[in-house]
Amino acid sequence: MPHTEIPGSEAAPTTRLRWWTELPLIVLVYACYSAGRLLVRGDVSDAVDHGLAILRVEKALFLNAEHPLNRLFTSEPWIGIPADFWYASLHYLVTPAILIWLFRSRAVRYRVARTWLMTSTFIGLIGFTLLPTCPPRLLDKSHGFVDTMAQYSSYGWWGGEASAPRGLGGMTNQYAAMPSLHVGWALWCGVILWRYGGSRLTKVLGVVYPLVTTIVVMGTANHYFLDAAAGAAVMGAGLLLTPVVLRISHRARTRLMARFASGGTPAAPVPDGAGSPIVSGGCQTSAGERFPRQREQRFEAGAEPDPAPSDAGDETPAPAR
Repeated sequence: MPHTEIPGSEAAPTTRLRWWTELPLIVLVYACYSAGRLLVRGDVSDAVDHGLAILRVEKALFLNAEHPLNRLFTSEPWIGIPADFWYASLHYLVTPAILIWLFRSRAVRYRVARTWLMTSTFIGLIGFTLLPTCPPRLLDKSHGFVDTMAQYSSYGWWGGEASAPRGLGGMTNQYAAMPSLHVGWALWCGVILWRYGGSRLTKVLGVVYPLVTTIVVMGTANHYFLDAAAGAAVMGAGLLLTPVVLRISHRARTRLMARFASGGTPAAPVPDGAGSPIVSGGCQTSAGERFPRQREQRFEAGAEPDPAPSDAGDETPAPAR
């Protein structure tokens, strides 16, 4: 297989990155994502309608992986409890760990991967805004889903409101199910591990991690299969937009640095021929070189003509002898 970079990496600037500038940027983006996810709650009735519509589409497509997985996770605690820990914690641990690893390995790879992740996350936020969706676990019990996070809440820090710690359920938007960024972020991690891991183990982990995450989000009744598919599609869209975002950010950074370098005011254009007392504008001729159309010297050394002009006219006094 030919060795190819992620689109946009070849055009990424090679300036050295600093952790004290990258960390606030990542924290700011995640804070904006969390705040937007929290504020855009949508109408509960609309969210339920969207969830039921997804179930109908999946039924028409003969897709029904959620029910058997949810029954397995509910009846087998040795599967359900680790799955709940997986859902509640790994996307907070694995994703930053891979970002740090990339940051320490190569700046170009890190910049492209970080931009890809952030762009896809903002696209997912648009999905939460336009399509609030009730997850399977919050549907009426007649639809056959059990909330494993609530069932096994005594084993972890979460309560009955998704993966939020007990008492902080109001700090999360439980209807932000479409797309599944759990699956999207896991897919991002898998691609990075496969692409840059360099060993067979990391390639295996790059396949296993997003695959198991997809199974977990359905088995715990937090997402539908189409939510997971939408999460993968969002990451694909973010990957395609990454070169564009990199170019825009590079231009903005260049202009900002130029503005700061000029003291906040753009430098005035210098007219042609102004600003330098040297007529040649800095151009000099070497010894023995003549300007174009320059007359040849017709006198030998020591026989130069008298410096006084001889053809200045009759009124010009002759030089004293």
